[in-house]
Amino acid sequence: MKLLAVLASGVELEVVETTSGLIGLAWLIPLVPLLGFVGVLLATRALADRAATIAMGAAALTFVLSAAVATTVILEPATYVRAMPTWIDVGGFTVTFELLIDQLTAVMLLVVTGVGLLVHVYSVGYMHGDSRYPRYFGYLNLFLASMLILVLGSNLLTLFLGWELVGLSSYLLIGFWFESRSNAAAAKKAFVTNRVGDVSFMVGMFLTFATFGTLDILDVVTDAEALASGTAFALVLLFLGGAVAKSAQIPLYVWLPDAMAGPTPVSALIHAATMVTAGVYLLVRLSPLLVVSVDAMEIIAWVGALTALFAALIAVRQDGIKEILAYSTISQLGFMFLAVGVGAFRESIFHLVTHAFFKGLLFLVAGSVMHAMANRTDIWQMGGLRKVMPVTFWTAAIGTAAIAGVPPLAGFFSKDQILTEAYFHGYGAIWIIGLVAAVLTAFYMSRWFILIFLGRPRYGEVVHPHESPPSMTVPLIVLAVLSAIGGLALNAVHTGPLYRFLEPTVGPIDQLGYEPVGPLEEAVLIPLAIVAAAVGILLAYLAYARRDVSSGRMSEPVSGVGAELMERRFFVDEAYEKVFTGAGGRVAQAMVWFDTRVIDGLVDGAGAVSVAIGRVGRRAQTGLVRSYVGVVLLGAIVLVGVLMAQVV
Repeated sequence: MKLLAVLASGVELEVVETTSGLIGLAWLIPLVPLLGFVGVLLATRALADRAATIAMGAAALTFVLSAAVATTVILEPATYVRAMPTWIDVGGFTVTFELLIDQLTAVMLLVVTGVGLLVHVYSVGYMHGDSRYPRYFGYLNLFLASMLILVLGSNLLTLFLGWELVGLSSYLLIGFWFESRSNAAAAKKAFVTNRVGDVSFMVGMFLTFATFGTLDILDVVTDAEALASGTAFALVLLFLGGAVAKSAQIPLYVWLPDAMAGPTPVSALIHAATMVTAGVYLLVRLSPLLVVSVDAMEIIAWVGALTALFAALIAVRQDGIKEILAYSTISQLGFMFLAVGVGAFRESIFHLVTHAFFKGLLFLVAGSVMHAMANRTDIWQMGGLRKVMPVTFWTAAIGTAAIAGVPPLAGFFSKDQILTEAYFHGYGAIWIIGLVAAVLTAFYMSRWFILIFLGRPRYGEVVHPHESPPSMTVPLIVLAVLSAIGGLALNAVHTGPLYRFLEPTVGPIDQLGYEPVGPLEEAVLIPLAIVAAAVGILLAYLAYARRDVSSGRMSEPVSGVGAELMERRFFVDEAYEKVFTGAGGRVAQAMVWFDTRVIDGLVDGAGAVSVAIGRVGRRAQTGLVRSYVGVVLLGAIVLVGVLMAQVV
């Protein structure tokens, strides 16, 4: 009770600079997994079998340190700054490695290290026997360290360092099985797409320094209120560009489905707790800047709403066990952006936390199924796994119900609060789009669950599915429990502990003058969200559980142009290929021609002329004295002639 009272106090917090106590140990949080990464890569062949132990030990110690730091923030609320050495000090531009530790940091630390530790444990069974087993665990530690640098950075440049390291880590893990050209291409696609957003982020940092004279986050958010609306609008859109790429929103979402090329535990780490949440974290961290420009916030809301709907429509007609979850991740991230855009900053983080629980669970379920099905990924070649994989089945049921929004599971509370805030803040069209996306979410996730676990087996006699080992099922059970009770425990309504806990770290919205869309009260909006989930589940049940689906794709209840568009992902990848690979390739070829023929031609031509002149001049050098005397005499005669002509 004392803990809840502290969480719900909502007190204004002072900034405390300290190097003592548990906060003083915060610098070890990113350092431990970084040392684990180095230790695993430098380990001799004799120690290669202990790579998992080293990596898991580093992840476990990091989680313990994060929990200790978070406990300090909970029991002694304040905004802590852990002093660290200077990184850059040039011409009045100073950047340090100082760590910013507040309520938002505490939440992110627990999510990143908690889910990260479970992924490490799960990977022991999943990656057993892989030829690059030690390297895989080293990369996992690097990924963990990168995200922790991002979360703990007290200035935008340190945050950006972690931002880039996360991109590098994702490149290494998505392309882990790089022998396959498609895997290597997926890694490059993720890397290049995120560079587009990184340019926007960097320009945002340049403008921030030009405006504030600093990149320190606390200074920026403290002075943001004095900004001109135009400057605030530009800053928010620039940082939004970076967030859109990292968190896979329209139009830069295309890298995330291809990221499924990496090992499945990596998908859980990327999609649930680390890389894709970085964009949401950035926007919420800068929320005091966002509220200065309501127009920019509305753009964020529309980006999130359209992404949530668009990705949900695509997920309805996908057949890959991880593809569906990938588009589901994009859609759920859209809900988080929607929340940020309508001023529901705390609800956005609440959904980030619950999403880490149930999406991490669902990806690990997918890995468990693939492990049992000899790496098959087509859900139409599964079915009837309920009896042979009971632990995976029941945990999958909890995860599916949670993301669908079934009360009292985690997804119901967080998603319902986002839609409720959209309605109360006057965004009627966005609220409707979110409600439709919620129906689609319940539908495609129920379809995913039914075709994998229910009905008659469709995998034939070649495959002999079995339950996964404890190293894989234990993380499933832990995440299932969190997905079941996490939402209720952290309920983000105005009296909920997480809501009050995060209050000092987010931008004020009271002065924005939000008004409800209509007369509906929360007592009506909550049942509407439940109905949305029920409708989606019922439609999936009627379409797939009550019908014979043994005939595979022919069993799809909906066909036509719309269904084909969803199945082909609205041809976005093809359009990008034509624009960037086709037209862009031709532009690049023209530039190559101009460079090799014109630029190089001028340079090489100048060299050729010089060589020709040298060859002509070389003939005058005979080495004979009489020749040189003759030339001198001839020159003297010519000179005398010129002088005489001038006299005459």
